[in-house]
Order: sequence, then C-alpha cells, then structure tokens
Amino acid sequence: RERSMTETAKAAFIEELNAALGAAVVTGEDIPAPFRHDWSGLPPVLPIALIRPRETDEVATALRIANRHGVTIVPQGGLTGLAGGAQPVAGGAVLSLDRMSGIEEIDPVMASITVKAGTPLEVVQKAADEAGLFLGIDLGARGSCQIGGNLATNAGGNRVIRYGMAREHVLGLEVVLPDGTVVTSLNKLIKNNAGYDLKQLFIGSEGTLGIITRVVLRLQAKPLTVNTVFCGCRDFPAVLDLLKGARARLGPALSAFEVMWPSFYDFMTGKLSELRRPLGRPHGVYVLLEQSGFDPEADSGRLEAVMAEMLEAGIVEDAVLASSERETRDLWAVRDSVSEYGKLMGPITAFDVGLQTDRMADVIAGIEAAYQARWPGAILLVYGHIGDSNLHLVANVPAAGDHQPHDDITDLVLGAVRAAGGTVSAEHGIGLLKKKYLHFTRSDAELALMARLKVALDPGNILNTGKVFTL
Repeated sequence: RERSMTETAKAAFIEELNAALGAAVVTGEDIPAPFRHDWSGLPPVLPIALIRPRETDEVATALRIANRHGVTIVPQGGLTGLAGGAQPVAGGAVLSLDRMSGIEEIDPVMASITVKAGTPLEVVQKAADEAGLFLGIDLGARGSCQIGGNLATNAGGNRVIRYGMAREHVLGLEVVLPDGTVVTSLNKLIKNNAGYDLKQLFIGSEGTLGIITRVVLRLQAKPLTVNTVFCGCRDFPAVLDLLKGARARLGPALSAFEVMWPSFYDFMTGKLSELRRPLGRPHGVYVLLEQSGFDPEADSGRLEAVMAEMLEAGIVEDAVLASSERETRDLWAVRDSVSEYGKLMGPITAFDVGLQTDRMADVIAGIEAAYQARWPGAILLVYGHIGDSNLHLVANVPAAGDHQPHDDITDLVLGAVRAAGGTVSAEHGIGLLKKKYLHFTRSDAELALMARLKVALDPGNILNTGKVFTL
C-alpha cells in the first residue's frame, strides 16, 4: 500500500539517506528497470529510492532512517520470486542485497559455509563443490536467486524429498531488525538448544520481520554418483506405487522425484524443438527420478534393479536411464523448460500448491474439468515435486490475450485446494498475489499470532509493508 508523504517529507528522507549512505542511494529515473518489479508479473513500480548497501551496518543505517521517516522498505534479493514479495511499494524504497555478495568461510570440519545474503545460490553451490562438499538447496533459478531470498521465502526446489526445505540447511543467521538493531547469531552447531531458535522467525517471513544479511549453511557429503531415469507410467496410482517402491529400495539415495502430467510433457516437448522426447510413446504420467549415492560400483546397478522390478510389475511402462552427463542434462531439460513459459504462452497464472499426495489425481481431475468447462480449449499445465506433496499448475486462456482472468482462475484452483485441505503456497511464499487467500490455509488464531509477531518486531510497520497480510 502507498503511504502518504508530502514532497517535503520525501525530500527530507532522501536527503538523510544520501548524507548517510552516499553512492549506495539511487533515486528517480536513475533507478534501473530491474529493481522496479520481480518475476510475479505485476506491473513495474518506481520506488522513491533504491538502496544498495555493501555492509550490514549500511543496512542498519537505512532501516533506522526509514523508521524515523515512516517509509516502507522492500528488501530485494535476486528478484526471482513469483508471489510479489519483492515487488516495490508505491511511496516506499527498495533495499537490494545484490552488492552484499561473497563467501566468507568454508569450514570442512563443521561442514558449514558462511556467506553474505546477496550471494547467488549457484555461487554457493560451486564453492561447496570445490571444497568437496554439497549444498542440498537447488532451484531452477539458481543462477539468479540469492541465498538471502531463498531463506526469506523458505525455498523448496528439486531435492526437498532428500534434503528438506531451505530452513533445514540453516545453522545461523545475521539479521537486521526494522529498527536497525543488528542480531548476529552465526551459529555453526547442529545442536544448540539455548533458548528460542530465533532464526526460525525470519526464515520464511518474506522480509516482513527483518532483513537477513549473513548466513551459516549446513553442508552435506558430496555424492559420488548421480543416476537419473525418466519413466512413463500408466496412471497416477502407478506413480504412487513407484514412489513407495523407490523410497523402500533406495532410501535416502532417492534425491529427486519429479512428476509431469501429459498436459505439461506434451505441450513443452511439442513447442520446444530443442527438447528431446525421452520416451517413444505416450504415457498417462511421466516421472523423472534421481538417485545419488556413495558407492560407484553398486549404485547404478541398484537403480537398474529397482527399475527392472517396476517394469516387470507393470508399475512403469517404459523407462530410459541416462548413461552420460549429456543424457542427464537432456532428461532434466524437459522438467526445467518452465523458464520458457513467457515465450510460449504470454501472460500466465501460476500456482504452487501443497496437497496430500494420494489426493492429487482426484483434485487435479476436478480442477481440469471445471477449468475446461469455464474456458474451453484453454491451457493448464500440471507438474511438481510430488515426493514432497508439492504441485505446480500454470494456466493460460489464449482467447483472453493480455487480459487473463487471473482472479477467476485463482478462485477456481485455490478453492479446490482449500476444499481438499491443501496449502495455497508450498514453496513460493505469499507476497502480494496470495495474500487474500492466506486464510484458506491458516486459521484465525494463526493469523492473529502472525500479526502479533509483526507488531512486536516492526511496530512502525515499515518492513515490506502490506506483504503476506495487512495489519
């Protein structure tokens, strides 16, 4: 929401910012276009100032000044969020962490890495790899998203089934509170029960309670083998049997279980000539399964044995096992083709929902039927990380052009998710786009407690004002 500020008040705020932070402050039309919007599809907003600090003290200074003047500060990371959490607010300023980037320390004994919050995820992954370790967080936007934003949204991604959501990787944080107080707790200990676990307040809070500036992440042993197989199953019950069988036979070596409905698989492989169809004939549902382990002599044979059993039992109708890094990339390219939506469809309405896995097929069938009845011939692509109960849906009504019925589509999809006892956001957060649907998933008591936390930590309501919920 826009705060009312006179031009005099705005000038006073900017003058104090400039005096304190100098070259870290940009105003007016000098603010580059990328900082005026995130990936949510919302129209660009010109903030009254862009602040690009290099150190935690500068973040603290910016927040103290904003508090004095009652100006909203919107934290920005890699701007890859899809819910509008980093979208500028009219009449407010944005604070980008893009200059607060770098690896501070890798501790091979504690298996931890300490980084600045603006460090791109891929940079952290590579640093861990070069140290002979492994970071379990992985997203398609790895080259652009920043680790601070990953934690602020409690990002999920491709390997949650084995390694968990972003919060499972965090040992310690440094956070700047809305009043400028710096809380430094760069803990490396896995076991630390000394009072409240304060870092959990900020992980997943979408920048509404504090700005994460430095992070200590827990690393894993680097897998010695990674094997990938692309499967075609008759129907969704067969997919559930495959999931149960893979979990039972592979255990923690099962590191990814990505599922694609024919709507997604046929559309993407049909529209993108560079995508190779892994399987020769159509199937009811497609699964990309990844195994990672530590026994080079036995791992591939173990996966082959599992797939032979699944084929013999009729659970899997056909499968192709990657035999090289190139083939692995080709198989993952089908699932990762989501970055091409804009080129193929134009404006979309995207969903990130959580559903009990055994109810997914029925819920999706109901949504598809209602969607086609309302908008005959419209596009609805379905895929997800169902091993962790997360589904994505992408909708487009070609006849509507640039004027997509976003609200009507959202009411239809999230209404069905609510009726099934699911969540309106599995891994992308609430931001602006899902704010009015938060009560579909959270009780009145939960929402009231969230509001009490917000008021306690940000009584001036200056940090990411209006995101997640409105006070």
